[in-house]
Amino acid sequence: MQNYLHFGETVAGYSVPVLNEREARAGAGILFVFALLSFLYAYNNMDFRYTQIFVTFFMLDFFIRVVINPAYAPSLIAGRFFVSTQTPEYVGAAQKRFAWSIGLILSIVMFTLIVILEMMTHIKIWICLACLILLFSETAFGICIGCVLYNWLFPNK
Repeated sequence: MQNYLHFGETVAGYSVPVLNEREARAGAGILFVFALLSFLYAYNNMDFRYTQIFVTFFMLDFFIRVVINPAYAPSLIAGRFFVSTQTPEYVGAAQKRFAWSIGLILSIVMFTLIVILEMMTHIKIWICLACLILLFSETAFGICIGCVLYNWLFPNK
């Protein structure tokens, strides 16, 4: 059971557990496309059914990433498929876990507001825009804002 709940990979040449940044970027890109589509559909039609489905998937995906093991997260499995022929770029697993924990918290709030309470509030628009910005910066520019925040909060790790 320990191997299934392990976070990060042990790779020769790295003293800390690492994750493949290319897989993370590809997974972020996949999530960004579906997040943008569901957001635009909900915003234009005031119909949140696709947003409810996406937010549920998003929350489960990030729960698997943070709590279980990133190797089993559906978006990262798809991302791994798309970048399988590329040379891995490794980054610290602790930074990614911190960043993905931010995504998990945001998705839990969104799940509560959209799926459980079905509330009409501006908060969900701002959270959705924040998620879109985080996903876009990761996939388009390779900048993990959560990782930057981690390195700022914990400079000696």
